[in-house]
Amino acid sequence: MMAALSFTKPTTAAMAPLVRCRTRRAGTEGKMASQSNGYKSNKKVWRNEDDGNAAMVASRDRVTGFGKGEKKMAPKWQCSRGCGACCKLDKGPSFPSPEEIFIDDPNNLQLYKSLIGPDGWCIHYESSTRTCSIYEERPFFCRVEPDVFQKLYGVDPKRFNREACSSCRDTISSIYGSASEELKLFNQNLWNS
Repeated sequence: MMAALSFTKPTTAAMAPLVRCRTRRAGTEGKMASQSNGYKSNKKVWRNEDDGNAAMVASRDRVTGFGKGEKKMAPKWQCSRGCGACCKLDKGPSFPSPEEIFIDDPNNLQLYKSLIGPDGWCIHYESSTRTCSIYEERPFFCRVEPDVFQKLYGVDPKRFNREACSSCRDTISSIYGSASEELKLFNQNLWNS
């Protein structure tokens, strides 16, 4: 069973083999060691068999023991070129309707609805290249930026990266599937930025 891990920055070069891996499968590159280092009992230690270094893994699979005061590394949102999932404007009942999003803005509601093609995709979406034909001039609501998320969804700018990543994952999963190459590429891009 694979578990996703969030990592802090390594404190020594010797930890690099452990930190480079985003997920671990039990019994592959290392093993869970019994707890013998004075940390609370709900924690486990991952020992890398190559060099013996250990990292604390919290009960929710977050690495937290690389150093005191260090912040956990978090993904930073970025667009995954060639995806286009956000250009599917008629997403269905599991997403907020345009009327809910633009409740106080009839002009943008009208503009949004005018962009929806007969197949539910934006009329400016080029399906052959998976690009936007008006990208530089696209409407503000097509932009994934902190101020847009705050205005449309009430998201505090401090939470922008988390919310944008989550929103994109949900949209990509809904459009292309949870095992799609598009979702894999999006997740890869987040951690490689």
